[in-house]
Amino acid sequence: MKIPKTLVIPRGGYKPILNVMNTEIAVNELKKHFEARLSENLNLIKVSPPLLVSEGNGINDNLSGSERVVSFDALDIKDHQIEIVQSLAKWKRVALGRYGFTIGEGLYTNMNAVRRDEVLDNLHSMYVDQWDWEKIISKDQRNLKTLKAEVRNIYQAMKSTEKHMYEFHPALKPVLPEDIYFITAQELEDLYPHLTPKEREDSVSKEYGAVFLMQIGGALRSGTKHDSRSPDYDDWSFNGDILFWSPLLERSIEISSMGIRVDENTLLKQLKLENNEERILLEFHKSLLNGELPYTLGGGIGQSRLCMFLLKKAHIGEVQASVWNVEILRYCQENNINLL
Repeated sequence: MKIPKTLVIPRGGYKPILNVMNTEIAVNELKKHFEARLSENLNLIKVSPPLLVSEGNGINDNLSGSERVVSFDALDIKDHQIEIVQSLAKWKRVALGRYGFTIGEGLYTNMNAVRRDEVLDNLHSMYVDQWDWEKIISKDQRNLKTLKAEVRNIYQAMKSTEKHMYEFHPALKPVLPEDIYFITAQELEDLYPHLTPKEREDSVSKEYGAVFLMQIGGALRSGTKHDSRSPDYDDWSFNGDILFWSPLLERSIEISSMGIRVDENTLLKQLKLENNEERILLEFHKSLLNGELPYTLGGGIGQSRLCMFLLKKAHIGEVQASVWNVEILRYCQENNINLL
């Protein structure tokens, strides 16, 4: 049978360390431990997230701008459509102000989303589960020093969880380095000018094991972008992705995307760059420009991706229940990949 072009089978074949039942137990144990460490390291409390938001107020995250939102009409709401969230990047910032959080305090949620336009592969599912987190900072904390400090706090929570899962099962041997390596998208392009952005990520992740790739969204000196980012939540000067090298799949895995959020000036600048200036009329954007929202930083940490990495799984469907096409289902079955 022809291998689906988006699917990777580990070299030499694949034998999962944990069976399905023990995987479910391990996923629960992993999430419980990581949530405790994340909350402690970043000073966060857990809150209830929305699954649905109203269309047209600018709260829903439009990701890179090309993804189609899942929306529907409701029996008892006549004047607008309802949308399933794609992430909570903007909702969290509003919630911090509404709930009365102060500088240095923050929240996190178990966020569930549906992304209908994902190309399905080992790392991508239509069902998205994240620890979505956000905390308040002062205006003068909007800098790389603040960003890097929080990245290290998150990374240490991940390291602690890796150690915990090794104690849970001795075959889950730790592979993460002691510290995470920082590099900008421009520095990465300068290092590997002839590689694609994904190939650059693989190269630097293979060398360092764990990388925080910074300043994603704007054009590089080559005239191209490393990757697209929505112009109205992350400040492209103070954002980035946490990347881990997977020895099993022999590729990098993006575990988290995060950043310091736009202020009034950066919002206007990035909307202009993306020709999205019409968004300033939306409720969220007007609140931000009027100084009604706190300055924050935050991000999303992939729950299933972290589980997949730490439990040494070959496919995200081994740690979450989702929907897959016929080719993926058949080929995973033939290659000992047990999708939930």
